Amino acid sequence: MKFKIVAIAFFTILGLTIIACSTAQLPAPASRASALTGGGGQTTSGPVQLDQGALVAVDRIGVKALEPAKTLEQPNVARDPSIVPEPIHRTEPTTVKINLTAKEVVAEIAPGATYAFWTFDGTVPGPMLRVMEGDTVELTLTNPPSNTTPHNIDLHAVNGPGGGAAVTNVAPGESKTFTFKALNPGVYVYHCAYAPPYHHIAQGMYGGILVEPKGGLPPVDREFYVMQGEWYTTGKNGDKGHQEFSDEKAMAEQPEYFTMNGNTEALTKLFPLHANVGETVRLFFGVGGPNVGSNFHIIGEIFDRVFSGSPDTPIKNEETWYVPPGSVSTFEFKLNEPGKYTLVDHALFRIAKGAVGVLMVDGAWDDSIYSPSGADSSH
Repeated sequence: MKFKIVAIAFFTILGLTIIACSTAQLPAPASRASALTGGGGQTTSGPVQLDQGALVAVDRIGVKALEPAKTLEQPNVARDPSIVPEPIHRTEPTTVKINLTAKEVVAEIAPGATYAFWTFDGTVPGPMLRVMEGDTVELTLTNPPSNTTPHNIDLHAVNGPGGGAAVTNVAPGESKTFTFKALNPGVYVYHCAYAPPYHHIAQGMYGGILVEPKGGLPPVDREFYVMQGEWYTTGKNGDKGHQEFSDEKAMAEQPEYFTMNGNTEALTKLFPLHANVGETVRLFFGVGGPNVGSNFHIIGEIFDRVFSGSPDTPIKNEETWYVPPGSVSTFEFKLNEPGKYTLVDHALFRIAKGAVGVLMVDGAWDDSIYSPSGADSSH
């Protein structure tokens, strides 16, 4: 009995000594690097060390190995919504070759908070893909050797088991190619479906593919590409430093963040949308999820046409449109007045968690359509 008491006392003192010595040697938190910039989303130097310092885990017998602070590998994964493939004008099907790369990167999800994203081509969402009804698509997915996890791709535009996922499982260092024929016009989601698929989607692996009808969609002046997703982090919304994925919050469907295009400031400070009065706009808006849909609305605008799936069956004059997880809808509208228009998920408390964007419209005012005074006046 005395031996047990002495042993317990010895290991307790040893553990406290290790904790005291180890914590005394911890580095002071580094200041957040100033290499992050606003609009361009570029760094002026190499990798940036964020300010959370080293992390220490203490158990019953002492201190575990120190975990170094996460290194910011790129400023953010936000995708510029104006980067949309050129419209299709041909009428005959062809073979379209598409190459996508799975990229695992640590980047900011919100100011001062980083996350280990899994992406297609380094952005959230991944690139928008554009083909025509009847095209044969040859898609190659590459998983670089620097990655840590196998990936694949499931395209909702595919008619075939798994949507391509069953034949594109790629371990780090592998590439695989498969072909499919685009049979159904419409706009669809693609995502990683490697088991468990919901985890890969929750890390940011989703995007949109447009299958245009033969001859293409009617022309518009501008097109934009936006996708919403939600994020389950161990820390609370607004916490600084590196945020890990929380399986517990994901299972409970309690996200800490919502983003449009991968960052809480993607469409407000990094890449706000820009257009002009009199222009017609087509906006492809999708939801990667993995759990929560979006009640998409633009404050101060009415959608002239909305379609989910086939462009042959649009809904006219819609205000708010529900886009479920794992789908994309198309919104078309004409801009009548200049000013700032806010893109929201009309489950409005999600704005506070990042589900918001801005469309800036330039041009002349038309008092016959909207007048602050309630009557026509000159400007």
